[in-house]
Amino acid sequence: MNYTSIFHRPKNNFAYAYDEDTLHIRLQSKKGDLNEVTLIYGDPYLWKNDKWLYKKDPMFLAGSDDLFDYWHISIKPDNHRLRYGFICKDSIEAVVYTERGFFNEIQNHCHYYFCFPFLNKIDVFTPPSWVKDTVWYQIFPERFSNGDPSINPENVGKWGEAPTSSNFFGGDLQGVVNRLDYLVDLGITGIYFTPIFEASTNHKYDTIDYLKIDSHFGDKHVFKKLVEECHKKGIKVMLDAVFNHSGYGFEPFQDVLEKGEQSIYKDWFHIKQFPLKEENKVNYRTFGFEPIMPKLNTENKEVQNYLLHVAKYWIEEFNIDGWRLDVANEVDHHFWREFRKTVKSIKPDVYILGEIWHDSMPWLQGDQFDAVMNYRFTNAALDFFAKQTSTVEEFQNELTKVIQSYPQHVNEVAFNLLGSHDTPRVLTMCQGETQRLKLLYVFQLSFTGTPCIYYGDEIGLTGGDDPGCRKCMEWDSTKQDLDLFFFVKKLLSLRKKYASFRSDGEFAFKDLAKDILSYTKTAGSEELMFIINRSNVKKEIQLPDNFNHVLDIWTNQYVSKHLPLKGHDFAILLKNFK
Repeated sequence: MNYTSIFHRPKNNFAYAYDEDTLHIRLQSKKGDLNEVTLIYGDPYLWKNDKWLYKKDPMFLAGSDDLFDYWHISIKPDNHRLRYGFICKDSIEAVVYTERGFFNEIQNHCHYYFCFPFLNKIDVFTPPSWVKDTVWYQIFPERFSNGDPSINPENVGKWGEAPTSSNFFGGDLQGVVNRLDYLVDLGITGIYFTPIFEASTNHKYDTIDYLKIDSHFGDKHVFKKLVEECHKKGIKVMLDAVFNHSGYGFEPFQDVLEKGEQSIYKDWFHIKQFPLKEENKVNYRTFGFEPIMPKLNTENKEVQNYLLHVAKYWIEEFNIDGWRLDVANEVDHHFWREFRKTVKSIKPDVYILGEIWHDSMPWLQGDQFDAVMNYRFTNAALDFFAKQTSTVEEFQNELTKVIQSYPQHVNEVAFNLLGSHDTPRVLTMCQGETQRLKLLYVFQLSFTGTPCIYYGDEIGLTGGDDPGCRKCMEWDSTKQDLDLFFFVKKLLSLRKKYASFRSDGEFAFKDLAKDILSYTKTAGSEELMFIINRSNVKKEIQLPDNFNHVLDIWTNQYVSKHLPLKGHDFAILLKNFK
């Protein structure tokens, strides 16, 4: 037995309260090393004859990556408190793993064991329940639809011309209002807007006034109408908050430029020395190396108050449903804790989404974000389906690692995207092969989490890195890939119809055949098995005995024992338990 690979810590993703009565406990061990793991657990205050009273329950193997197995159990402690350990068995021996190390026998005193002191309801991570059933659509307002030409910027380009980093095409909020029925028809239930506040660029990540709609997009009247119309149609609205940095034209920064050390706003920014500019050198911290984006000092109380006022204002006045937080990992944790308290006190089910591209457990402990943009999912999915640079085993290993990195209720609301304004278009990543993209959508829309479609991906827009990925939406139906559109629409209708298709479902990879990706989603009395053939070779797949004579909900045909699957094809098999 490999003792050095056996690991548990009673915190974060290894031991957490799933709800106010339920604990989830996980153990990590070397891949293939253990045959069986049993949880020893009990109330630390229950004793008899000077011996601690405990129970034993088997854990199940929840998944494996390239290095580790992950064992899982869900329990409901009678008195909301727990001491616990693990009996680990391989083919040779059995040992007891506790907080104090390994033992050959079960120890009779609870002080040897790991501790979950008390399951306090207030400590339970509670993301908004509506999020896991939401399908998001990301809109880059300047390039989506021009609904009011009277507010176009000067020198506006012709809609559909090649985008550059600095040109404008006149997309606005009225254009979104005009296209809401299109989104409803597709099956969208949430819109994520990149910034809409006053700024000098077309992307608006250089905010000048956080309390004003950019005049090229409209005004507060049209935005209020937009939110109201979205809500009438069952669509949530999430705005982009750029609180890591401001724009160069932000009034407090302009005051510092003008008055230097005499400015009352000098502590609003990270200034190294005065003057702020010396020829080509800047003496203040920025986002990246962008001088037009000075970094805000969120440790400053006045900055905190201002930004928290902004966060409250758009919820209180316009009833928005979520905030996406730009460059969230570069802002201090203390500010985000205050941010969460502030917005949740106004609207408890508001969705807080952080832009973080890496492992994000420090931000997902219930005191800061509800979710992050799940780029770890994105990169794994693109490598497997679009670039085809990873094997089925490598893909499953990487996704298992992501799943096991977070508690289950964090995974249920993870923001799963395939592309955005910061990445090449997903069809371009697929080398223009629509069938690769279709398989990507099958996986994205059935994986645990809340999926997001970047505007235009559903009708086959292409483009490389910025600015290529920010081209104008194509509204001429003769130039849209309508087959792709209806494919995505059908997937979304199935996602809406079947609970196990959505995030309600328990996810598990299966090993049915070589080079075939297969997994199940289970919810209540319903189980779906997804089988995907990424290759261009026809496969004959023998189905498990418990999936005999089942309905393929994609083709609406019944399948028994053997499933013939063409190259670049898939099946979605439904089994209902009695």
